[in-house]
Order: sequence, then structure tokens, then C-alpha cells
Amino acid sequence: MAVAAAAFLEVDRYARFPRHLSLCTKAFPLPRPPPPVLRFRLLLVRPSRRLSAAFLPIGGSAAPKADRHDEDALEGVEATVSEQQGSQLRKRVVFGLGIGLGAGGVVAAGGWVFTGAVAAAVFAAAREYFELVRSRGIAAGMTPPPRYVSRVCSVICALMPMVTLYFGNIDVSVTSSAFIVAMALVLQRGNPRFAQLSSAVFGLFYCGYLPCFWVKLRCGLAVPALNTKLGHVWPVVLGGQTHWTVGLIATLISISSIIAADTFAFIGGKAFGRTPLTSISPKKTLEGAFAGLTGCILTAMLLSKILCWPTTLLSASGFGVLNFTGSLFGDLIESMIKRDAGVKDSGSLIPGHVIKGFLFHRMGPSKRQLKDWNAS
Repeated sequence: MAVAAAAFLEVDRYARFPRHLSLCTKAFPLPRPPPPVLRFRLLLVRPSRRLSAAFLPIGGSAAPKADRHDEDALEGVEATVSEQQGSQLRKRVVFGLGIGLGAGGVVAAGGWVFTGAVAAAVFAAAREYFELVRSRGIAAGMTPPPRYVSRVCSVICALMPMVTLYFGNIDVSVTSSAFIVAMALVLQRGNPRFAQLSSAVFGLFYCGYLPCFWVKLRCGLAVPALNTKLGHVWPVVLGGQTHWTVGLIATLISISSIIAADTFAFIGGKAFGRTPLTSISPKKTLEGAFAGLTGCILTAMLLSKILCWPTTLLSASGFGVLNFTGSLFGDLIESMIKRDAGVKDSGSLIPGHVIKGFLFHRMGPSKRQLKDWNAS
């Protein structure tokens, strides 16, 4: 290799002499330098929520004239973006219908079937909540509870719906559980911190106590809905007309209207969203919230006509407003927890739909996490 390189250099050294002066030396052709590669970068600009692109050479100031190939590439990018948005919308609609049908069957069964499903959802939500609390985003400013306390709290949250179904009241159980967790945190080794107590007790309240109202709504309102037309055709082996209670209808309308609010808010925000709703969730807009409210009210009114409860449209619209308000602020509280934790979504159990409150309502590193990782 060294000899070849030396010969190459010698030939290159005397290559500038006239050809008749080189007697027996055979000139090797020098390799031509590669042509300058003009690289482009695609700048995606969204001045008014519309996609525009410009091809600019790296290191240059003026944009070359776009040819047919560049126009085709731009059209391909726009088609890909629109296809991804359409796929996301279809995913939301499909999984929303799937959730509605599955939840409808569980709600119709009632009793221990419904309570067991709520307990499973509560356990999964509590696990994800305490994982968020222990994440680097939140733990950087506070001391998270020990892992064994988080696991015990998740189990307690899962038992709360069953206690509610059996005893009908859960206030004493919640108070006793909070006291036991407080004792465990105070008697732990090391230096107990108030942040550990506050995050653990809030987890019991947010992931355990609040979902128990679904059990109270479904199983507590056992008054038969005599005006319901579907109750007359319901098979006797599945409970007959007495199975169609006010709690069953109210739960069906609540779950359906929450799913409709999420879907309508997504569609309205993508189509007309301009004004941000709050800094907690930058993607939420006032236009999307209004579309979600409209969809929630329309769904409640439509189901009230089909199920004959509530008896008036005014009551149905009020019920829809209550459902939308609870779902919206439950989602905002979850977004606040996710923002401090530095994650995009709390879970991916339901594609296209975010877990709202306790699994009724995607994960990538945030800027804060990337900054922490680069610093370490």
C-alpha cells in the first residue's frame, strides 16, 4: 500500500510536465473528485395551521426553482400528513365504538361483573399514577413515596369499588386507608417527607375514591325504569324489565356522552381549533371544547329519547353538561400530572383515546427529560 501510494504521488508530481518528456512512466488517471452534492432540507411551516414547504440548499440563501420532482415530493409529504391524520381519526372512531360496545355489555351485566371491571381499571390507573409520581419529571422536585407504599395504595384503590358495592358506603374505608398509609410513611426508615404523604393520599382519592361513584351510580340506583321501551323486550333469563334500572340507563348515557365528547372535541379541534383553552394542555382549544360540549349534549338528548330517561330534553341537556364538565376537568387534571411528569400520555391501553380520570376518558421524552439526560 505504501509503495503504491508513493508511486501515485510521484506520478501526480510529474504529471504537469509535457508528454514527450515522460519516457516510460505510465501516468495513472487521478480519480475525479465527486460532484458537489446539493442537499436539501424540508422546512415545514405552519403559519395558519396549514402546511407549506420550501426546499432550501444547506448553506445557501436563495431557493432554487422547484421542478416537477420537487412538486411531486411536496405533494407526497402533504398526502402522508393527511393520511396520518385520517388514520388517527379512524382509530379514534373504531376504538371509541369498540369501547362503547364493550362497556355497554359490562354495564348491562351490572353487579359484580361491572364492579370487577371498574376495580381492574382502577388498579391499572393507580399503577400508572404512581409510576408518574416516581418519574424523573416529578421526582426532580419532590420525594416520591417508597415503592412498597405505591403498590399497597394501588391494591387499596382496587378494593374500594368492591367495598362500595358490598357496604354501600366507603367514607370510613377511605379514611382508614389514608391513616394506615400515613403511619407507614411516618415510620419508614430515613427522612419522611410531606410530599410523600400528599402524593400517596391524593392517589387514594383520585384513583380510588372518585371511581367508586360509578359503582354507586350503576348499582346504587336500583329503581326500575318503567318507561324504558327496551326493558319490555329484554329477556327474562337476563333479568327482564326489572333489570333496566335508572342506574343502568344513567351509566350508559354517561359513558356514551363522554366518548362522544372526546371524539367531537378531537374533530372540532382539528378542523376549527385556533384559540388555546389553557396552558396545561396546549393542544386543547376553545373551538374543540365547544364541539365536545355540543356532541356530549346531543348524545345525551338522543339516548334520552331512545331510553326514555330523563323524561325532558332540558334535563337530558343538563345531564350532558355535567358529564362534559366532569370529563373535561378530569382530563385537565391528568394533563397537569403528565406535564409535571414529562410524558405525553399516561398510558397506551386504549389507542386513540386518553385515559380520563380512571381509564374512561401516546409516550415520548419531553424537553425536560432530554435536558436531564444530556446533563447526566
